[in-house]
Amino acid sequence: MRILICEDSVLLREGLVRLLDDAGHDVVAALPDASTLDETVAAAAPELCILDVRLPPTFTDEGIRAAVRLRAERPHLPVLVLSQYVEERYASELITGQGGALGYLLKDRVADVAEFLETVQRIGSGATVLDPEVVAQLLNRRTRDTRMQRLTERESTVLALIAEGRSNQAIAATLFLSEASVEKHITAIFQKLELEPGESGNRRVLAALAHVEHGAGDGPSRPPQTGAPR
Repeated sequence: MRILICEDSVLLREGLVRLLDDAGHDVVAALPDASTLDETVAAAAPELCILDVRLPPTFTDEGIRAAVRLRAERPHLPVLVLSQYVEERYASELITGQGGALGYLLKDRVADVAEFLETVQRIGSGATVLDPEVVAQLLNRRTRDTRMQRLTERESTVLALIAEGRSNQAIAATLFLSEASVEKHITAIFQKLELEPGESGNRRVLAALAHVEHGAGDGPSRPPQTGAPR
């Protein structure tokens, strides 16, 4: 996969380059700030962009604003945002806005190399992966969504897997269901959460936000993973 990195920390930037190179990816550019991001994306044609939330010159929200802009201007370009903190002003717009595959992770996740590389691959393949801690911080002052009470136990379990960014195929394998059954559950979830096809943004992302807002710990626990491929 052709990957562009925009990260001001030299150590993290070079570490990501080495990590991704070793995993077989092609890092087409590694930028210290977003000043030439648009031109570089146009010239290098990456298949995934990884951006830090806080970039020079102000180290506030340059990175996340660049991510919002990229998703609006290039909706088919997957974007992975790495954040040490949650930039609430733009995070909601980033997550629920129009665009393609999206990842929003805390930088601590990079320490788990295998998980991080799997996440990169999934986002590059079209998945949306949200760090539960990031979303929880974003939504921690909102009231619980009563629509969640409409879901059955099985639908709540499927929704928990959607919130992890799992595909229909992966959910089916985890729960030992057919993909057709998973699709029926997801259709029911969208209907009960009032997420219609014309809804602004990605319905799977909006459903995941509703799940986290309600409190993942309040719902039924996921089934044991023993013997269930991810």
